[in-house]
Parts: sequence; C-alpha cells; structure tokens
Amino acid sequence: MKHATGRWSLVLSVTLVAGAFGSGNLMATAAATSCDKAPTGVSVSDEWLSFAVPAGLMPDPKFDGRTAKIQVHRVKPVYARGKCAGTPNRAAVLVHGSRVSGTPSFDLRHNAPGGGTLSTQQALALAGIDTFAPSLLGYGRSTRFADGLDDPGNASLRPYNADGSCSHLEGCDRAHLPIFPLDQQGTLLLTNPLDGQRSAHSTGTRFARTDVFVRDIRQVVNYAIAHAKPSDRKVTLIGWSFGANYVAATLHANPAFSKKVNRVVFHSSGFDTPTQEVVPADGFTSFPTNLATRDSIVSGPTMPPGRAAVCTGHRIPGTQEQLWNQMMQEDSLGSTWGAGTAGLHRSPTFSLYGWNSEVAAELTTPSLIIHGTDDTVAKPEWGPAIYNSLAAPNKVLVQVQCGSHLLHLAGCSGDRCTPESGTPYGGRPGEPWAGPYSTYQAALTEWINNGTFAATTRGHFVVNESGVANPSSAR
Repeated sequence: MKHATGRWSLVLSVTLVAGAFGSGNLMATAAATSCDKAPTGVSVSDEWLSFAVPAGLMPDPKFDGRTAKIQVHRVKPVYARGKCAGTPNRAAVLVHGSRVSGTPSFDLRHNAPGGGTLSTQQALALAGIDTFAPSLLGYGRSTRFADGLDDPGNASLRPYNADGSCSHLEGCDRAHLPIFPLDQQGTLLLTNPLDGQRSAHSTGTRFARTDVFVRDIRQVVNYAIAHAKPSDRKVTLIGWSFGANYVAATLHANPAFSKKVNRVVFHSSGFDTPTQEVVPADGFTSFPTNLATRDSIVSGPTMPPGRAAVCTGHRIPGTQEQLWNQMMQEDSLGSTWGAGTAGLHRSPTFSLYGWNSEVAAELTTPSLIIHGTDDTVAKPEWGPAIYNSLAAPNKVLVQVQCGSHLLHLAGCSGDRCTPESGTPYGGRPGEPWAGPYSTYQAALTEWINNGTFAATTRGHFVVNESGVANPSSAR
C-alpha cells in the first residue's frame, strides 16, 4: 500500500466468488494435483488510486493540486490450490465510455440465458486474466469534487440567445458536443434539489479533456502491472465507445509508455476526432455536469429500423434495468436527485480529441477492432476506417451482425441462433449461438492470450446473424 502523490492507496472490499453467475461450466475440474491450471473462482475488489491533480491538467484551474482518487474495479482469477508453475499471468485494463462508469460497463451482474454471464470481467477472470476497470475522474465512485459535479448548480442552464446575449440572471450555457443537453437544471433538477430556482455555476467550463483521462489510464496501467505481475510486464488495453478514443490517445501521446501495452482492443469505437484539442468556434461547453435519466438508459440505445425484429433476442430481458441499478449504486448522490424516485446519473462534460486516421497511422500496437453492424451510436463504417488506417502489422477487424453499441451485453434467441453450417465463434459445435456477448468474450480472451482471432493475427471477419465468423472479401 503506497501513499505518495500519484500512487495507489487502499484496497477495499474483497469477495471470493466461486462459479460466479452460473459459470461453473467455464472452470476446469480440479485435477488430482497440488496446483490448479485453470481458475477455480474469482476475487472481486474495488481499489483506489490517489493522486494530486497536476497543474494545468483540468480545464478549470481551481482543481490544480487538489487530492483526487480513481476507483478501479478489479476482478481477478483465484486458484484454490495455487496456480501451477508455467501458467502465464495476463492482465487487461478496460476503459469505459462517455456515460457509464467502469463497474456497470464491464461487470454487469446479470445472467445470460443458458447460464452464461454478461460480465466481461467475470468471463475474462475465469479464463485466467486479471482485469482492472477504472471509473475515470468524474465517474462512478471516483472523485467528482464538491464544487464540481457534486454541485447541482453545475448542470446546464438555458441556451444563449441567437445573438449571443443571455436573458437570465443565473446565466446561460452552450454545448460544443450534442451529447450534452442544455437546461437540465430546468428539466430535471428544479423540483429536487434546486427547490424551484435555477442556479449559477461554480464551475463555468467543461469538467475534463481527453488528457485528463489519458493520465488516469496511465496510472491504472502502472497499477495493473505492479499488482497483476503479468508475465510479459505488459497489459492489454480495451476501450469501449469513447473509451477507445482515450485508449488511442494514450498510446499516441507517449510512444515510450505504449511499450507497456502488448495489445489493444477498440470496441464500438468512435473515430474522426481532432488530433489535438481545438477550440470550437462558439467555445467549449460551459458547464461541467451531464445528467442521464433512467428512461434514457433503459430504453436505449436502439437498433436501426427493422433490425430488432431480425435480431431476435438481441436485448436480454433485465439487462438495461440492471445496468441502471448498478449505475445508481455507483452514484449515491445522483440517486437522490430528480423529481421521482429513480434518481439521476451524473457524468462529466469534456472535450474529445486524439483519434483519427492520422493518429492511427502512427500506432503499431497489435489491434483488434470489434464493431457491431447495427450500432447506431458509433457509425458501423468507423470499424473498417480504423482497420484500414492503423499502421499495426498485426490487426484484425471483426464486424458483428446484430451487434449494437451494447454488443457485449447482447444475446440471441430463436431459429437464427442455430447456424445452417459452421460453429458460432465462442460457441460449441451443434449448439445455438448465445449472442454477440459470447463472441465478444471469446474474442477478447483469444486476443489477450494469443494476439489472434480465429487463430490469425491479421484479417477482416464478419460474424453473421447466427454467430459464425467468416473471412470477409471486402478490401
């Protein structure tokens, strides 16, 4: 346990889980030896990395020098009789996107039909991989600051007039990204906790920039290497949604640091952001707090018109509700806000940059790109664009049909799940496909362990609506 600035601090609750989520079929039967080659269970803990905010890192300089902490949700394999000598240590750091923090993103506590788990971390740990899912600064149980996201007056106000003037005493707002709605104070907070009166901001700018999250990722990578002790002294970096943008920026910003990363996964990745931070014509977002309602999480994201009917069983019952429940467990203050009892989820506003074809052309880390063809959040064409732009000699693009932005939580039901020929990737011969989530878990496991997908280090595959992975003829 270390206490100096920029070091880790305290390990909180540790829970031993054996056969978690009905996944006993994934654990090898203990052989009559004095050690275990395969995990017999997993250990779950929340660990905290403390640091002092470097001067100039955050958009609002009032946070300079403040003490902050990052929550890291760790799920690691357990070997009841000890790990057999020669069994390698593997580690992965999983980075969440713009709204959902690390724990609900990657350790969703919900069973899949047929007994599998929708927890990516549980599945990887049961495959012998030590996993670390941080909640970046401003997310989950990581620091939000009392005069930052904890202040309800830092949610958005009404917009400026067309001529740039403001007609309201408390002030007006602008948002340079459409994912940050205006006047959330008026639409969501007036009844509770603002008591009928909009409030001026105590911070009048975006909460973070990509560099903030890059610093977080570096700290977590160093922590993971020190504690998981991977055999090659490196981790696999996995980024989902905007988290993939942060992962790319982390690798690009410091080539020396990228040597600590053996492989990377870009999952449902955004793309085409500026190489460096660029001031928008109208200025950056002028408030730090973004809010999400239960309905927005439970109802979305949607699939393209007509595709939900084709992709039977895509949405596993109860997953979105469980996602929201875990988001609220990670946000004890936001869970008390709003007019009803459902609560509101808080996340930071930010500026986004560092991921485009120019950046990709300088990245040589072996890369797996996995993207749903039915993703309505991250454009499906971004997957091939990333693949074609990357300089990495070892790179694989996997496009998953019936995969949405939440492909790692998506299932399959009905006749389409039983292929006419072939075996679903991540499935068993003669058995129906469990859905995109099972392909995702199997792809990550193979990539982390071997740097391959379907036993190849380079190529383009399409996973069809029955889960069978076929090489693509597309160029």
